[in-house]
Amino acid sequence: MLSRWRERCPDIAIGVTTGAWIAPDPKQRAHLVAGWRGPAAPDFASVNLHEEGSLELAQQLQAQGIGVEAGLAHPAAAERWLTHPQPDSALRILLEPDANTLEHALAQIDEMEAVLQRIPRQVPRLLHGYDATAWRLLKLAAERGYDTRIGFEDVLVLPDGTPADSNEQLVRVARDILRTPPSS
Repeated sequence: MLSRWRERCPDIAIGVTTGAWIAPDPKQRAHLVAGWRGPAAPDFASVNLHEEGSLELAQQLQAQGIGVEAGLAHPAAAERWLTHPQPDSALRILLEPDANTLEHALAQIDEMEAVLQRIPRQVPRLLHGYDATAWRLLKLAAERGYDTRIGFEDVLVLPDGTPADSNEQLVRVARDILRTPPSS
């Protein structure tokens, strides 16, 4: 499947998830990842550091020549990432607070950022939220110069609360928001 995408989009990095919802057993995930070789291998994979076996999986991916996007849901996951032998080796750090309220999400982000300051080299970041936090964190990502994302995995409604018709509509609205200069 990935080799077909490589033919269609040769200049685009292809990333996948290693989330536990795909294969709950860490040993099974490691076994599946071990099979990622050659043109069927992704360029990078997101690893959720709050999941069992995540640090070992990140090291395995890197040993196979696959980049790692370190997924951090809360400050403890950031602390775990710092135990990696080279925490600055991530292609990107994915900040995705697992908080239900904006206030809690912002607090988690601040705590994760404080932990990440101990990494010797600045690593690119992607920040996004879920549900009630999605749209505000999209704006915060832009304010901080981070990458961001939006889609049905993150939120099902537009900023005004009306249901979104499609991922395309979410992306179009997000693009418009990101193109609008911040008010002073």
